[in-house]
Amino acid sequence: MKSGDMFEAEPGSANRQEINPLLKLALELGPLMIFFFANARGERIAAAFPFLQDLGGPLFLATAAFMVATAIALAVSWVMTRKLPIMPLVSGAVVLVFGGLTLWLQDETFIKVKPTIVNGLFAAILLGGLLFGRSLLAYVFDSAFRLTAEGWKKLTLAWGVFFVFLAILNEIIWRNFSTDFWVAFKVWGIMPITFIFTLAMVPIITRHNLGDDSPQDP
Repeated sequence: MKSGDMFEAEPGSANRQEINPLLKLALELGPLMIFFFANARGERIAAAFPFLQDLGGPLFLATAAFMVATAIALAVSWVMTRKLPIMPLVSGAVVLVFGGLTLWLQDETFIKVKPTIVNGLFAAILLGGLLFGRSLLAYVFDSAFRLTAEGWKKLTLAWGVFFVFLAILNEIIWRNFSTDFWVAFKVWGIMPITFIFTLAMVPIITRHNLGDDSPQDP
């Protein structure tokens, strides 16, 4: 297999394979929910499985669970499509690196900085792609929307700026609040903010929608 065949094909390509949208959502949000659950119930889990106590406190147990769940999610994506999704792959790589450092050095700072790095990388990828004339967000949402080239450009720019905002917000939260507050906000704060932002993008999607039968040009 060529290295290029390992990654998802371009939007609209005949070689691009899609999985059920609900399953895709579960694979992307599942590791985050497991992270939250393991952090909230870390002491009980460690008591039930004493060998996990060697990992450290709840946050370290949650970090290990997050790493395993992320690896499983990527593996399922590979089994289902024989392709590695680009955006989750970037996030997964950062999770494994910073999660490994967190467990090895027993320093929770690394896992707290991870969202800053991931969001910063996504912003750099999306905004950098625009500099080269590529609307890379089409790789993520092409199964849901069929937009004009101008529509993908505007949507990619908006999401790139939003990822910058999320990176800055994560830095503010983890540096100024407790670990438990940071974990709770990471799950129950970021999701509503992202949902509201997504709704704000509906006018762009509606205005630049191609329809079911129009050719796509990302």
